[in-house]
Amino acid sequence: MKTLSQLYEESKSLFLAVFLVSFLVGATSGALFGVLGATMLNETFGMTLAAIGGHPVASGDQQQASAGTTTDIGAANQSDVVAAVRKLEPAVVSIVISKDVPKVQAAPSPFSFFPDQFFGNLFGQLPQQPAMPPSSSDSGGTQKQEIGGGTGFFVASDGLLVTNKHVVADENADYTVLLNDGRKLPAKVLARDPANDLAVAKVEGSDFPTVTFGDSDKLDLGQTSIAIGNALGEFRNTVSVGVISGLSRSITASGSLFGTEQLSGVIQTDAAINSGNSGGPLANLNGEVIGINTAVAAGGQNIGFAIPSNEVKRVVENVKKNGRIVRPFLGVRYVIIDDTLAQKDQLPVSYGALIVRGQQTTDLAVTPGSPADKAGLKENDIILEVAGTKIDTDHPLSTLLAKYNVGDHVPLKVMSAEETRTVTATLVERK
Repeated sequence: MKTLSQLYEESKSLFLAVFLVSFLVGATSGALFGVLGATMLNETFGMTLAAIGGHPVASGDQQQASAGTTTDIGAANQSDVVAAVRKLEPAVVSIVISKDVPKVQAAPSPFSFFPDQFFGNLFGQLPQQPAMPPSSSDSGGTQKQEIGGGTGFFVASDGLLVTNKHVVADENADYTVLLNDGRKLPAKVLARDPANDLAVAKVEGSDFPTVTFGDSDKLDLGQTSIAIGNALGEFRNTVSVGVISGLSRSITASGSLFGTEQLSGVIQTDAAINSGNSGGPLANLNGEVIGINTAVAAGGQNIGFAIPSNEVKRVVENVKKNGRIVRPFLGVRYVIIDDTLAQKDQLPVSYGALIVRGQQTTDLAVTPGSPADKAGLKENDIILEVAGTKIDTDHPLSTLLAKYNVGDHVPLKVMSAEETRTVTATLVERK
């Protein structure tokens, strides 16, 4: 007969054996199903960890994204939001950017639920798989590859659509439009705006659903805003809701691939705008487009910016009439004067456009041979008025000049060394 001590030792050994077998089976099964789950998720949604496309970032900071984030708008106007989205959504498209790039080995899967170090601690270090040698067909040459994405929307039933200039900035890339019915159509960029973050493209076909424009000059602070776009380049027609949180903003938008651009008179909203939303519509509760989403401010909570719809409408009509975007050009580099700048630089007025140089030596205050140069404008002059309208943060110079056509004679009230005079500049086409 076995003693209690012997039975205890045998039971302990059996328990440890069962425990180790169960642990090994459980860990292996968990890893297997985790990998299978990741593969299924990847195949189902095409997810990657890196966002494609994106917005320029206001003030040059790193942007923050929050796909699908919404503001609690209450039950009162929830049905209005649903109706607005249903009206607008068919005309919103995703834009895929493709380009010939050098052939390289396929990248490893972005999913890694169990790092090697974790397994190594339990079972000993796992052997590293040798890299697969490149096949003869992969050595050298190029292959077509998706490199980014954005959003756009139809403005005419014949396939005319608008998006951001920075979405279609690469003249050597190919652009494909993904429609809500599953069709993929090649798009041709007709025009890139030389003065704003806007572009017009076209796909072949007819009877495309279109948007209706609202009047962006009649917006009110606090009114509901709805953003729709291809969030993170992965989640098509993502809807986010917020309010109009600012009007007539002037910002400097920048991005690593797009350079820097001054944007004036833009709409500020707290509706979540993410990478890939660029070029998508900002709408009101009537389902009317009131802006085109273009930039976000990092360091803040859902601070986004959209170019007003009235500006977009002018660009569309311009392309329909001229086949390109024709912009009047004055030829000055300037900053808008406000109370802070006037006090800081001890300026004689607290409004107007101060003509200044840029940061680069080539960024001249006045372009040689331009209408401004011919009208006698110089660095440190202050343009006070355009045809009797004061220049200020709500009425920037670029917005006032946009109302004129090439060849128009525009009266400018100018202050030079605290002496005021009126000059006339004849606008030319901006190249």
